[in-house]
Amino acid sequence: MKLLALAIVVALLGCSDKDAATQPRAPTADAGAGKAFAERECKGCHGLDGKGAAPAIPHLAAQRESYLLASLRAYKEGKRTHAALKEIAAHLSDADARNLAAFYANLAPVQAAPAPGKTVSPYDRGKDLAGACARCHGEDGNSTTPGIPSLAGQQAHYLVVAIQEYLAKERKAAPMHALLPGLGRLEKESLALYFASQTPRARAAPAFGDPAAGEPLSAVCGGCHGSHGVSIDNATPILAGQDAQYLVQAIKAYRTTRQRETMRAYVRGLSEKDIENIAAFYSVQKSRPAEKGQTLVQELTDKCNRCHGAAADNPAAPIPKIGGQDRDYLVMALRAYRDDRRESTTMHKMSLPYGDAVIDSIASYYAAQPPK
Repeated sequence: MKLLALAIVVALLGCSDKDAATQPRAPTADAGAGKAFAERECKGCHGLDGKGAAPAIPHLAAQRESYLLASLRAYKEGKRTHAALKEIAAHLSDADARNLAAFYANLAPVQAAPAPGKTVSPYDRGKDLAGACARCHGEDGNSTTPGIPSLAGQQAHYLVVAIQEYLAKERKAAPMHALLPGLGRLEKESLALYFASQTPRARAAPAFGDPAAGEPLSAVCGGCHGSHGVSIDNATPILAGQDAQYLVQAIKAYRTTRQRETMRAYVRGLSEKDIENIAAFYSVQKSRPAEKGQTLVQELTDKCNRCHGAAADNPAAPIPKIGGQDRDYLVMALRAYRDDRRESTTMHKMSLPYGDAVIDSIASYYAAQPPK
C-alpha cells in the first residue's frame, strides 16, 4: 500500500509539473509602449512623471502595477466613474493596459511637498472650539444648569444633526447658538466628536418625577434609544444621564416643533406626569462616551496599514500605495467608498461610520507620509 501511495503522489506531481509547463505565460509588458500611450492619452492629468497635475488627481508613479491594472479594468467595466477615464479604458486593449501599468509602476515615486505642519486630529480641533460652549453646557459638556442639555458622551452624528436643526430654526434657539453659523462642516463634526468622547457624569435623582415609575414607560423608547437610554446608533441620541428638565422640554417639543413623526405619535399619549417620570428615569441612568476621539485617527490608520502598510507590501495584491498620495484625491476616494459610489465592500464598511472631519485627518496623515 505504501508503494502504491508513493506511486500516486509521484504521478500527481508529474502531472502538476507537466500542466504548469503547458500553461501559457502572461505576456511581458512593454514599458516603452506604455510611455508612448501615456504621451497620447494620460500626460495631461498624470504627467509623464506620474504626478497628478492638479489637486484631486492621483499620483501614479511607483504605484503597484497590479492595482493600476485593476483600476483600469474597473473603469472599463463601469465599476468606477470618471467620464474621460471610462472613455479611454473602453478602447484600451489588454496589452495597452499592461504596458501603461508597467510604465507608471516603474517610475520613481513622486516626492510630495513638505506637510504644512502636524496633522490636526478632529478631536483636537473640536477641543479648541469647545471652550465657547462651556458657559452653557459645562466643562467637557457636562451641564450643571437645569434645562441645558449635557453634550458629554452624546452620539456625534446626532449632535451634528441637532446643530443643523438649530440653524434651520427647527429647534428653539438660545443665545450661544448664534455662534453656530460661523462653523464649517469639518468644525461642526470635530466639535461633535470631541463632546461625544467625553465621559458623562452621574446625576442625582431630580426633584420631580419617579424613576421607578418611568422605567416601564420607557419600554417603547428602548427600541431606538437602547437599553436604559444608551443608544448604539450614532444618529439616535443617548438619553442616559441627561438633564431631566431638558428631557421634559424635548419630549414636549416633539408634540409641536420637532419634526419626528414616530416620536410625535408616542409622546402625544403621554400625560404630564408620565413625561416627568420618563425624564427622571433616564436622568439617573449610567452613560458612557459614544466615541474614542482621542485615539480614533491612530486606530483607523493602524487598521489601514494592515493592507496599505509596508508589512503588507505584496506587489501582486491590487491594493494601492497611499503614502505620499495627493491629499484631495484621498479625501475624494474615501468619501466615494463611504457613500457607496465606489465598489469595495471592505472599504465601504470601514469608512461608513465616519464624517468628513475624520476622513480629512486620515487623508492628511497619509499624504504627509514619504512615498515608497
